[in-house]
This record gives sequence, structure tokens and C-alpha cells, in this order.
Amino acid sequence: MAHMSQGAEGLRSVPALLNRNATEFGASPAYREKEFGIWQSWTWAETRAEIEALALGLLNLGVAPGDHIAVIGRNRPSLYWSMVAAQMVGAVPVPLYQDAVAEEMRYVMDHCGARFVICADQEQVDKVIEIQDDLHQFEHMIYVDARGLRKYDHSRLHEFSHVQQQGRAARDEYIKELERRTALLDYDSTCVMLYTSGTTGKPKGVVLSNRNIVESAKSASEFDHLKRDDEVLAYLPMAWVGDFIFSIGQSYWTGFCVNCPESPETMTTDLREIAPTYYFAPPRVFENLLTQIMIRMEDASPLKQRMFHHFMAHARRVGPKILDGETVGGMDRLKYRLGEFLVYGPLKNAMGFSKVRVGYTAGEAIGPEIFDFYRSLGINLKQLYGQTEASVFITVQPDGEVRSDTVGVPAPGVELRIGENGEVYYRSPGVFVEYYKNAESTADTKDAEGWVATGDAGFIEESSGHLRIIDRAKDVGKMASGAMFAPKYVENKLKFYPNILEAVVMGAGRETCTAFINIDLTAVGNWAERNNIAYASYQELAGHPKVLDMIQGHIEEVNVSVAQDEMLSGCQIHRFLILHKELDADDGEMTRTRKVKRKVIGEKFDDLVTALYDGSDEIYTETEVTYEDGRKGKIKATLKIRDAKTVPVDAKPMAAE
Repeated sequence: MAHMSQGAEGLRSVPALLNRNATEFGASPAYREKEFGIWQSWTWAETRAEIEALALGLLNLGVAPGDHIAVIGRNRPSLYWSMVAAQMVGAVPVPLYQDAVAEEMRYVMDHCGARFVICADQEQVDKVIEIQDDLHQFEHMIYVDARGLRKYDHSRLHEFSHVQQQGRAARDEYIKELERRTALLDYDSTCVMLYTSGTTGKPKGVVLSNRNIVESAKSASEFDHLKRDDEVLAYLPMAWVGDFIFSIGQSYWTGFCVNCPESPETMTTDLREIAPTYYFAPPRVFENLLTQIMIRMEDASPLKQRMFHHFMAHARRVGPKILDGETVGGMDRLKYRLGEFLVYGPLKNAMGFSKVRVGYTAGEAIGPEIFDFYRSLGINLKQLYGQTEASVFITVQPDGEVRSDTVGVPAPGVELRIGENGEVYYRSPGVFVEYYKNAESTADTKDAEGWVATGDAGFIEESSGHLRIIDRAKDVGKMASGAMFAPKYVENKLKFYPNILEAVVMGAGRETCTAFINIDLTAVGNWAERNNIAYASYQELAGHPKVLDMIQGHIEEVNVSVAQDEMLSGCQIHRFLILHKELDADDGEMTRTRKVKRKVIGEKFDDLVTALYDGSDEIYTETEVTYEDGRKGKIKATLKIRDAKTVPVDAKPMAAE
């Protein structure tokens, strides 16, 4: 491409970016990992040496160009290095969800025909051993953490550091071949293959090229002015496209440092210690943090509570304006500064957000109330709309144009259009190459001109050019009256309440909407203790009349808010029940990224759906569940069904014709 500068010309693969970083700023930090409570760090030059040693070791093991290498485990520098080393030898890294059960892993590894697996520890090794007889192409497994693996059969099992040692020892023999393979990489070479979470049917392998990843990372980094001294915390699943773009794409493009926490349990402490400047989380994380804050406030002294509520009310009024650079009166600014000193500062510090310059939420729509809460504290939280098939970015929110009800404008290089049926389509340099071994689905999703169907329904606002997503296209339906039905919109309003963990709204083709609710055990448990309510289990708490009263109150408040939206006022909830178990990915009710599988839930709990609509006031049910060790069991319960007050919509005065 003639118009590219000579410098950018060579940077057409992730290994090429690694080489540039190690050459131009080799002493800057590239990775940090916390182990045994201590942060260890690697510069870009050290990172290149580690990755090269592993790549040579992979050649020594016989990795051929085009081989698929599965990578399984929590976020660790060694596993990120594995993905780049795989690319250097011309292989394709396939990261898997670390919490996937063996059966889910079998499908993905068999589908891509993985010859090699690199995994973190004994837990992952055991899962692969359980399924290895079904994997016809599988040959070798490499593990990082040797604990518990001493007595295993090591004929096909290798320790990560040993593979690196053998690579270093055989450097003279293999270095020419490694350089040859790395030099062959270009924009059209496959960079990574990621399997979609599959809310419907089996997961699909999304093939992303270096062009997809490098171009998307480059334009998004420039859009948000990311720099080499930025810090990110890498804690989201490595199998998720968001983590790949941030922790590999943008990190290698800008040269910023990727920090890996010690474990999910130490996440909040590690977040505080790193204080990232660039932070990304699905709404779930922001919801959980807000729940923890509210629980802590309930236990604070009356004076502290009054101060918190007083300054938070002020922050909600002026915080977002100050953040967007709008004019705010002197007294209001002064009071906000005082609030920053007394409330907002300590709060951001406790969450680890004191240095966040750019924060993103994506993956699911976030409740506007939750979104506004963080922005009012002065955290530049923005929404992003993306997909695996787009290498993440479809729309982004420019600074100063951040709103809770839209997902922003097309990301740099992205074109948008809305189909006849309201479905959103996009085209961009980030558009995936294909679904692996699935030409039919590729053709269904991507047309000959490169337009991709998102499966989401939305519209572009004429005044601002912002995109509004209403819901999944397949979930948006009509009620019996012909009014629009958009369940996600109502569910997000419900999930703003710390007491509500999940909600599933039903109503397509029916006269009224009803809902299943999952309570948040931490928040409701805390409330129960303060109110001297004894309970022995989730189920007992979920069935308590006072808990039902509380949830009913939340639903009725949401109904008032939903009634104000003319398009969606028909989606008020008339009846509800609290489920006797938490929805769980292990029971197939959610995906690994915690998206509700509506169809599965509708079929599995069809007796409960029937009871919500036939006027029953209680229903006895039995449900099969999977325990952590894989055993199956049954939960039996009699669930109470409650009616909720709705706001009559027709009573509103009609606009003049």
C-alpha cells in the first residue's frame, strides 16, 4: 500500500509490533504479574526474549504452519506470550474460556482440530486429559504451573519453562526457520480464532486476521489518545475478543503495560495497587461494585450516610457536566470539589478507579442509573458497542458526547446502516474473515460487499447521529396488542437495584409482561441480617414474604419508569416470581459471558411461565442442577407468584392530531 509510511509498512502483524517495541523502547514495562503477593515485571525486550524462546520450543515440538494451538487459563503473561509465539511460528492461537467444562472444551478443540494445548495449571490439564481420547489431532500439552503434576505421564505433557529451555538450547538449529515463518506474516495472516459464546446453537470459530486486529487496535487507540505509559488490568476471559483487543492489540500497538492480577479473589486489591488509567468491564462488574458500595453505606454511621447521600445528590446534578466540560456555576464547582475530598475521592480510591482516564463498559447494555452513578463521580465511563465479528469496535462515544441511552457514533473506519426490519448492519476493516469450517453461517452473517448483520435491532438518531440499540433483533417482538416488546430494556432497569442479580422478562405475543427474578444473595443476605431475618439457604431467602415485598416494590418503581417511554410502555411487569435457584452457565441457562439464554430458560421452566399467565398464586416445581464437582441433583420448591401494580398508559392525554 503506497500511502503507508515506511515505518508503518512493516507493522503488519502482532510479532512485527513486538519487534518494534523491543527495539524502540525495550526498557519500558510490558507485563506485570502478581504471584505470592509480589508484583513481577517484564520489559518489552525481556518479553521478546521469553516469546522467542517459547516459539523455538514450539518448533522443536513440531508445530507446523496453520496448526491450531488452544490456550486455556486465567490472564497470565505466559499465556499472552503463548498466543504471540503461536503466531510467530505460523500457527493460530485459540483461547478458550477457563471456566468452561470439559464437554464445552471438547467441542471447540475437536472443531478446530487443536494439535497443541497450552494451559495454566493442573485444573485445566485434568479437563484436557478427560477429553483427550476424543481429540483425534491432539498431540502435546504444555502447562505453566507444575504444582500437583509431578506424577502425571509426561510423554505428551511438557512444562512451559522446559519448552523454553529446549528452545534456547536449539536456537542455532531453529532460528532461521523461525525468522522465515515470522517474515511470512502479513495483514491477511490469521491472528487469532475466537469462539462466540453461542446464545443460540453451537459456538462458531471467528477467524480474525492481523488486519482486523492491528487496524482496529490502531484506530481505537488514536480515538482515545492511549499512550505508552497507560496501565491496564487484564482480568477478563482471554477467550473474549475485548480482552484480546486491549491486552494484545492495543497493548502491542501503543506499548502500554498489561497487569495480570493474582486471582479473582485478590482482584479488588490488585486493581487498587495498579490504579489503571484505561479500564474495561462488562456491566456486571460495575453493578457488583455499586452493590458493595451500597452494602457498605448501609452499615456506616448515620452521619456518614447523610454526608454520602448529600454529596452524591450534588454529584448526580453537576458531575457529568463538569466531566463533559460544560459550564457549571462557581458555588456548584466548589461544593463538588469538597465532595471530591470527602466522598468521591475516597470512593474512587477504594474501587481502584482514582486514575481512570478512559473507562469502557460493553458486552451488555448497562442500566442508565448505574452508568450515571460512575460518571457523576468524575469517572470518564463510556459505552462501546461491539462484536467478536467486528474485532470489537462498531460504535464508540466521543468525549463530551457520552450518554446512557445511546452507544455512540460509528467507530473510526466503520460504516453503519439500518435494515428494513430495524436490524443494524456494519462494515469496517475489523470485519472478520470467516466462521471456521462454516461457509453457510459466514454467508448468512456477511454479504458479498462485506456488510455484517449484528442481530441487534436499533436506530440512528437524526439529530446526533448516535446509534440506539433497542434489544437483540430476535428478542424484540410484539405483544398481543401490537405494542413493541423489548425485554432487555426492562431487565436492565431492574438490575439497577442491588437486590436484583438477574431478571428474565417474558411477554412476546402475550397480553402482558411477566418476570423471573434472581435475588443477589450478598445484598439481600445483608439486608436480612440487619432486619433479623434468619435464613439457611438461597431458596429460603428467595421465598421469604418480606423479600417478595421488597422485590415487588422495585418492580412497581420500574413500571412507573417504563410507562414514561411511549414506545415501550406496554412492557410493564404485571406478575412475577423469584426463582428458587440462581441462573448458571453450568446448567446451560447462561453463556460463559453471562448472557441469559432465553429460549433455554423458557423451555426449562415452562411450568413456571404457564403459572405466571394462568392466574395461579403458587406453583410446585422440581429442577435438575449441576454441582461444582459435576454431580447432578434436584431442587424442589413451591414458588409464590405476586401481582405488581402497573401504570395505566391509555390515561395519558393524546397528542393533538
